[in-house]
Parts: sequence; C-alpha cells; structure tokens
Amino acid sequence: MTGGRDLRALFSTNDASLGSSEAFTNRELQWNVLTAALTTHMRTTAEPGFNVEDMVAPRNNVLVFHGVGGIGKTTLSRTLEAALADAGHRPVQWGAPAWPESRILPVRIDLARSANTDFERLVLTIRLALTRIGRPLPAFDLALRRYWEANHPGENLEEYLRRAGLASRFGQALPQHLQSALADIAQELLLPGTVGSVVGEVTGALVRALRERRQTARALASCTRLADLLDAEPDLEALSYYPHLLAWELARLPESKRVVPVILLDTVEDIGDRTRRDLERLVQRTVWLMPNAFWVITGRSRLQWADPALQGQLDYTGPTAWPGLTTTSVPAARAQSGAGRQQVLVGDFSPEDCDDYLTRRLTRDGQPLITAPIRSVITARSHGLPLYLDLSVARFLELRRTGRTPEPDDFDHDFPALVARTLTDLTPDERHVLRSVSLLDAFDIPLATKTAGLPHEAPAQRLTERPFVRENPFGLWPFHLHALIRSAVRNADDITDDRWTEADWQQAAHRALDALGEQWQNTTGPGRLLLVACLRQGLRLAGTHRLELGWLTDAAWAYISDSVWEPIAPPDTGDRTGLDTAADTLVELLSTLTRRQHEHRARTVDRLTAVLDTRVLPPELDEMALYYRAKAYRDTGHSQESRRGYQQVAEGNGRLAPAARRGLAQAARLAGDFPTAHTAAQTLGWEGRHQRVLGDLWWLQGDPERAAVTYLAGRTEAEQHAKAGEAAHNQALRALAVAFYDPHQADDEIDLANQLLANLDLRATTINVAIAALIRDAGDPALDDRIHTLRTELDVAGLTSMAPTLELAAAFHQAVRDDHDALATTLSRLRTETQNGDYAYYIDIASFMAGLPLPADHTAPHWLDGEQATRSRWRTLVTTRQHHLHTHQ
Repeated sequence: MTGGRDLRALFSTNDASLGSSEAFTNRELQWNVLTAALTTHMRTTAEPGFNVEDMVAPRNNVLVFHGVGGIGKTTLSRTLEAALADAGHRPVQWGAPAWPESRILPVRIDLARSANTDFERLVLTIRLALTRIGRPLPAFDLALRRYWEANHPGENLEEYLRRAGLASRFGQALPQHLQSALADIAQELLLPGTVGSVVGEVTGALVRALRERRQTARALASCTRLADLLDAEPDLEALSYYPHLLAWELARLPESKRVVPVILLDTVEDIGDRTRRDLERLVQRTVWLMPNAFWVITGRSRLQWADPALQGQLDYTGPTAWPGLTTTSVPAARAQSGAGRQQVLVGDFSPEDCDDYLTRRLTRDGQPLITAPIRSVITARSHGLPLYLDLSVARFLELRRTGRTPEPDDFDHDFPALVARTLTDLTPDERHVLRSVSLLDAFDIPLATKTAGLPHEAPAQRLTERPFVRENPFGLWPFHLHALIRSAVRNADDITDDRWTEADWQQAAHRALDALGEQWQNTTGPGRLLLVACLRQGLRLAGTHRLELGWLTDAAWAYISDSVWEPIAPPDTGDRTGLDTAADTLVELLSTLTRRQHEHRARTVDRLTAVLDTRVLPPELDEMALYYRAKAYRDTGHSQESRRGYQQVAEGNGRLAPAARRGLAQAARLAGDFPTAHTAAQTLGWEGRHQRVLGDLWWLQGDPERAAVTYLAGRTEAEQHAKAGEAAHNQALRALAVAFYDPHQADDEIDLANQLLANLDLRATTINVAIAALIRDAGDPALDDRIHTLRTELDVAGLTSMAPTLELAAAFHQAVRDDHDALATTLSRLRTETQNGDYAYYIDIASFMAGLPLPADHTAPHWLDGEQATRSRWRTLVTTRQHHLHTHQ
C-alpha cells in the first residue's frame, strides 16, 4: 500500500521526474490481531446480558500497540483507520474481516502535543464521527449543548468546528443534531416553542420529568444516570462523564443503525507522565464509560491501567478492572495465537520489508532510485526500525542536493535525531541510565543501577518498561537495548542539553566494568555462565575505553582453570585493529586457547607468539600464553621448544608452575625416561594432576588395569574440585585403558566419557575417546576405515603428538588379527613419527604385542620393571583378546 505524496521529498529536489510516496510496509500480523480482538468485542457486546450501564464489569474493549519511537505506530494507526473505513484502502496482504464493514465506524484521534488535542476536542471528535449515523443522540446532545453554552458563551459551535479543522473532516451536521435534539425533547415534554429553544429551560424540565417519572420523558427514562448528569455543574469534570450517554445512545439504536465505534487514540504517551495524569484520567474514564466502543491505543509504552499502584491517580485500576492489560507485552505473532491478549509490541521490520520500503519510497520512471547496494547497507544498519529508513531517505536526498551520487559507505551512519526521539519523554534519571546501559550488551536492574552510579533502582526499573528495552526472561541478564537505539545513543552526535562529555562516558565505563566484576565475584548462582558473560562484556568495555584489566585477570584464570573453552571473544570490539590494549591482547589470548580446539596447533603457536611479542600483558598473563604455547609445541612435535617453555613457567613459580612441572614429567615420559617421570609424579599433587600422570605411565608398562584405577582416582578428584574438563580428560583415558583388557566394560566407560564431553569443547580428549573405541573393537575387519579417518582428523588438527597413539591402537588391532604385513607398515609409520625421540618406545610396545624381536639398532626406554616383564604383559593383552574373539564367534 502507498500513502499520499511525500511533501518533504518533493521540496528536497528540483527533479520533477522523481517520484516520492509515503510507503507503508506490511503489518499483516497487527491487522490480524485487531480483527480477532474486534470480532470478539462485537460478539461480546451483542450478547443479551451486555449492559453499557454496568459500571462494575471488567473492560476488555482496549487493544494496545506500543513500541519504540520511530517503529511506525502512527503509520499503523492511520492505515488501520483507512482499512476499517474503506475496503479499498486495505493493503492487499490484509485479509477481509469477518464482520460487515458497514457496522464499523472508525475515528482516529492524534493525542500528540503538536496536534493540540485537549479533552474537549477529543469528546467533540467522537461525537462528530457519530454524525455519520444520521440521527441525533438526544441524551448526549442535550448535555453537550448545555456544556457548550456554559463554557463557550457567545461562541458559535459551527465557527469553532471550522477553525479547529473538524468541520472539513466530519462536516457541519453536529450543530443541527444538537438543535434537533433540543427541539425533540422540548416537543416530547410539551414545552412552549419559546421555552423549547432555551437549553437551560429544557434541561430543567427534563430533569424534573425524569425524577417524577412522567410519561412525557419516557424516551429517555431508561437512562438511569441522565438526570444526575444534567443536574451536575456543566464543567470539564462533568463532560468527562458524558461519554456514558453516548454509549447508552449507541446501545439503543435500532438494528439497522447499529454501529461499533473503533476509536484509535495515537501518541498516547503525550497525554501524561508518571506524576501528571490529569488528561490520562479523563481519557481512561471515557474508555471505561464506553464499553461498547472498541479502542485501539498506540504509544511508546504499555498501558499501566491494570497496575493497582495507580489507584487514586486514575479512576479504574487493577487487574480486575482491565484483565486484558495485565500480561507482559508480546510480539504480534504470539498475540495472534491468543497468547498476548491486549498489549502488543510493534516489532521491527523484517529485512524484506525494509528493502520493500526503500524500493518504493523514491522512484523514477517506475524504478527504485535507491540502488540495491545502498538499500542493503541501510537495511542492515536499521535493525528494522522504520524511523531509520526514513532518516536514511532524507540523507539520500540531501547528498543528491549537494551534487554527489550517494554511495553505500555514506549510509554507515548514526542519526542524532534517533537520540532526540529516544530521550524525549524520559526523566533525567532515566536518560542517565539509558546512556549508561548503552555500554552493556545486556543488563539487569542492579547492574544498570550500579553502572549509572545511582543510589536507587527506580529509574532503571522504569527504563526497563520502555519499548526500546527488550526482554529475554531466560537470559542471564534479561534486558538489552534495541540494537539501533544503542548504537545511536553511543555513536551519534548528541545535541541534547544534558549530553555527556567524553569524561562522562569514561567514568560510566569504569562503573560498568566495576559492576560486572562485583557481580562475578559475589555470585552464588551459575558461576561458569556468569564468568563467561562477565568476561565478554568486561573485555569489550576495557578494550574500547582502554581501562586497566583489574578483576579481568582473575576472571581469565578462572576461565582457563576448567578446560571448557566456551567462545570468549566479545561480540563487538569496535573499529580497532591489532592488539592495541591489554584487553584486546587478553581477548586474543583467550580466543586463541578456545580456537585451538578447531584449528591447526601450528596456528596456535603463531598466535600465542604474537600475544607474547606485544609485551602489554601483566607477567602472570604472559605466563599463561607461554604455558599454552609450550603445550602447542608439544602437540606439533616440537619437543625441545616445548620443554623450554615448560621450564620457564616452572621456574617462574606462578599459577601454572604445577602444570608446567607436569609438562616436564610428561616430557620425560615421552623420551622414555619412565623412572624420572614416575618420581616427578609423586611431587605434583592435585594441582599438577598427579593421578593422570601416573595413569599415563601405568598403561604404557602394559598394566592398563592399574592405569584405569588411577584415572578413576583422578576423575574423582576432579569432580570433588568441580573441574568438568579434567574429569572428562581422566574418563577418556580410563576408557582407553579399559579398552585394552575388557571390551564390554569399555562400552560403558566410552559412553560415560562422551556424556562428560557433551557440553565441552575438547578436541584432543574427544579423539582419545575415538581411539579407545578402536582399541575396544580390535580384531574387527572393518576397523581400517575408521583408523584412516582418524589419521586425517589428526592431520587437520595439527595434533602430531597424538598420531603415535593412534598407530599403537592400529598395531594392537593388527597383532590381534596376526596381520604381520599390516603391522610392518604400522611399525614403519611409527619409526617416521618418532624420529625426534618422543614416543620411540611405541615401537617396542608394538613389537611386544606381536611377539616380535626389537630391531638391532633400537634404543630401548627405561621401563619401570624391566623389558621382559613389560613384553609379557603386552603380549598377554593380545592373546587374551584373541581368545575372547574366538570364544564369541
């Protein structure tokens, strides 16, 4: 659907061929919500028991569409009015309603301050709309005539309607209706003609007749409150009760004249605020007193009428009075399904709707003037906010007026107007909180309050009720700003009187970082989840505003302590490139540790080297990079570089010194110096993961049962310390050990290992479980393809150090099958992979498995209890598996 000519665009160019229109983009869901609610309303008011004079019954005659400024509420309100008035103005996407269009009488009233709509004008507008019925409404008309003469002495109603622009909109039938109603009542009361033209005399006579229950007043006698209303002083307060008379008159219309007024009140936020609700009280009273009218209210915020706390400020409050206004607002899609009731959030445009709007907004010869690349940039930047689209169109025209051809880069832009529109109806404290939370990706009320540096939570609480604050009740922090509003508040030129200086923003960033750290350090809830969330937000703040790391250092240590490796890079690091700050460098460090689970370990070495070369991290974080680079060196087969790194960390005696000493013990094991590794393991303790180091020694000696027991002890220790990653490491290795001697038990151990790994990102450990499955299935002819697949995976990951273990599993399988040709190939692979000296003893173990002699030039490792005993144990494991397979064939 396309609206009228866009006058602003028309006066922005000399190009007569430019076509500009106020394009309306589809709001089909909102239309469906309205038609469903209006159908229910019409069904309710048609029931025999419905009574407009019932002042106690709950009201469900209101539908609220609310949303952030610029979302298109006014356009929606205008389009709804047009669609209800004339099917020809209904957008083609909107379905036909279920009721006859002749029964609906829509009237839209703009309550914006710029429209200068007072309560008197609102009542007159509703009555003028009802002149379309074509007959007087005597009870109301008499009361209105009395009010007008008392409050506008000597002022002609016709002239007033003409000056207010109401005559051109509705015609001049109302004065005739008022005069006709006065004459009809006078005639019914048998008053003389000279008296019948004086409203005061007619009113007095009618009140007396009603109170005396005379037959002459029978036409109006059933309106039980009419006499009291006509007796009351005809002031503004009395006028606010006269809509009851309109409702009564509508209810007694004959069926052929029966209509349902649909009154659309737009910009309702302009009729009051949280402390001044005088006009809102009169409007709410009108809605209550006209239960047979249907009210479609559009504004920035939810209606609070169902809040019992407003008792005293408004006449009718609480959930009993307005049951449909009690629920939290929902998107139109949910309201359409019956889930949202009567408060509906007007959502953002879809990307397709944005493009459609921009395509049809400016045209030349029927073709869109705004090119597809520019439309794409505007759509992405708008986050679906129609106001941004409109401002971008104005920018497009402005650029053309200067003689430039607009380019896509011209629209990577924030508009100060968005800031002004967002801040316009906020209190000073709410504006302060809004600017503060624009620094945060998400927040709760305590976090917002501390970031703003306020002593009380009320402004933050009020801000969360605004439509530009989105809520995810299942989020760690439930609230976040609309993405475009956040960007505009943070980046657009703020020309408001209370704008912040750079120092103000810097102080707010300090407060935000401190508040996040306090939440993490004082939490008793989901520690790991909160840790990662605080790190993401804190690192972005510290990087953008060049803040000291502070609590982020301890948080980084807590993050790596469990080897879980959730993605840690914050969602927005700004326009900076490179490692400019300590926070940027810490982001790179933690992200590298996470990404090493998904990329070649040689890349990990390069990235950690770049981190160390910056020299901007404190020494203890440099130690973290140094340790994990040593691990990556080990994984890629660079043993000497790995040992040097471990030695440097161990000598520093920092937080990772026990882990580095474990790395040195493992280096001794890799070199075949098992006694040295065993001795070192005795000094490692829990911090050095001594059980895992011992388990790694025992199964290499051909004693996997002892290794399995040791790994179980390591898993138990890890669980006692709530270290899920370490528990998974030990369980994966336990599965590998058990797989050598008990395939049936290995099934359960492998299943448990996979369960422990389900929510973790540990690539090497996952591969260890896969190797355990190979060992469990040794002897199966189909195993060769799986071995080949794992070889490829290890090559892609750069986990060179794990390749010998995979080949050892292949050797076990081939020894069980007595496949000496394949085993010879595997031994050749092992010789190639162990040329640097690490894992050279795997050649010994593979030979032990098959009962083969060792090569004459081979250097044997230092076995813990001698070569012969070790050979015997490994050979027994193979023969036992052969016997098992033979008995189960």
